[in-house]
Amino acid sequence: MTYHGPGQLVVYCLFDLRRQAFGVRELVCRLERVVIDWLGGYGVRACGNRQAPGVYTAAGAKLASVGLRVRRGCCYHGLSINIDMNLSPFQRINPCGFAGLPITQVRDLGIEITPMEAAAELLPLLCRTFGYVEFQ
Repeated sequence: MTYHGPGQLVVYCLFDLRRQAFGVRELVCRLERVVIDWLGGYGVRACGNRQAPGVYTAAGAKLASVGLRVRRGCCYHGLSINIDMNLSPFQRINPCGFAGLPITQVRDLGIEITPMEAAAELLPLLCRTFGYVEFQ
């Protein structure tokens, strides 16, 4: 289970995986890498976790979730990044099925940015990662 709310950036990636040169695991890794690289630009160290997809700070707090649905070779859903939000709803659930999982957000890492500004910064990274030409 996860939570989506104001102050979170939600990125839905719609892919026909049969036409791509990668599978679901590679898609998850690429989405995680985009966020990790983006945070690295701010001097923040982060990593993925093969057993629990998403992006985590060096201290182990989850910052971004990857949740995909694949049906008939097509991928729906995608990525959510906690930018500047009320994190208390996460205390009432087991985020991504993990009881007590610490959750954080970009603002708490010292990055002052809005979800729209974050989206503008992530778009070129996503386009490059998936081989698309960035549009204006």
